[in-house]
Amino acid sequence: MGKRLYFGSNLKMYKTISQTLDYLKELTERTKDISREEITLFIIPSYTSLEDASRQTDHGLCLLGAQNMGWEETGQYTGEISPLMLNEIGMDLVMVGHSERRHVFRETDEEENRKVKCALEHGMRALLCIGETMEQKEFGISPEILRMQMKIGLHGIDPSFADRIWVAYEPVWSIGVNGIPASAEYAAQMHDVMKDCLKEIFPDAGEQIPCLYGGSVNPGNARELISQKSVDGLFVGRSAWQADKFDALIRDAMEAARAAGK
Repeated sequence: MGKRLYFGSNLKMYKTISQTLDYLKELTERTKDISREEITLFIIPSYTSLEDASRQTDHGLCLLGAQNMGWEETGQYTGEISPLMLNEIGMDLVMVGHSERRHVFRETDEEENRKVKCALEHGMRALLCIGETMEQKEFGISPEILRMQMKIGLHGIDPSFADRIWVAYEPVWSIGVNGIPASAEYAAQMHDVMKDCLKEIFPDAGEQIPCLYGGSVNPGNARELISQKSVDGLFVGRSAWQADKFDALIRDAMEAARAAGK
């Protein structure tokens, strides 16, 4: 067996409760023969689906996460969701700093840092999303942007929490309906930057933190992306939103990763 691979998807604001439950049931049924020693599978549904999804899904087969979270347990934060609320319904992870949270809702690196700390302190995994805009890429400062987002986003975190930190690289220009997939070579370069930065932040544990690529992942590029040495998993968008297609993508990517010696 090679190293563990990570496959997941953020459902954004696309599936109702019933659609989410049907999707998770089919996805876990289709993939249950794949050893969870080889892969970690996770899905991040909408808030309204979380309680039912958590109750009806085998968390040993598929981890469940929230798309965002407030950084305080309680308080005057109308519209926010507390870590205590997510603990109560058995969430495994929290996604922090997704491009849409940063660019549509104007969240800052400092806010992402508070959310990461909060998730970890409440026993959940934290999936920190990072990525540069097309303008930043054209200026040639992509590595600096990623390092800044990671250095601030993971600032002051006790190294004992490192085994529950994941990082997803999602170039802003590559996600969404009109996204342009990054080349495997470019993704590998940025993942190398991420790996080096993680080792700076956590000298002893940084090498073990999984780095996932997300951004217009599809059946046509999944094999090449997962074959890159520094890419530990795929954070898949709309290509994952039909269980049969996601199952096929996962199996194809696993085959490619093993062929690449991973």
